Amino acid sequence: MLQHIATMNVIAPAAVVFVLRHLPSNLWRSWHWATAVQLCVFWMWHAPPVMNAAMASSALHVFMQFSLFAVALWFWASVLTLPSSRRWVGIFSLLITAKLFCLLAALMIFAGRPIFAMNMGMDGVPTGITLADQELAGLIMIVACPLFYVSAGVYIAAKWLFELDAENRPAT
Repeated sequence: MLQHIATMNVIAPAAVVFVLRHLPSNLWRSWHWATAVQLCVFWMWHAPPVMNAAMASSALHVFMQFSLFAVALWFWASVLTLPSSRRWVGIFSLLITAKLFCLLAALMIFAGRPIFAMNMGMDGVPTGITLADQELAGLIMIVACPLFYVSAGVYIAAKWLFELDAENRPAT
């Protein structure tokens, strides 16, 4: 979970901010596709059979992390390149993403049983995800994801309001 959070919510937006002025000016027009694809890829990887396969294969796990990073890059790039007249789109996109990520986190916390595979080793010790692991991952996710997405939404809203205020000030 920490890899997901760092990849999607720290590294991807930081990378976008770092190269922001070099991005195509019309990239923001793909915001709806970037949001939908990120959500679909995220939920696809968290479907129990898919996640179980990714946990059982190092190559598939790396591909999962890479694909989540790639769609997060596209998502953050589309949101952070929005023109000032479309700032509301970024806020909407961030909030819907945060809500759907929190939904998965709540499912992980309150499931009452492991959703993902819990394999037993030769010695009878669980080698996969235990219920406690799943609940901890859900708790980390339910705290971190809204923190990043809602904070970004607040930042965009504040920037938008400051821009509107500057436009409406009388010239002196």
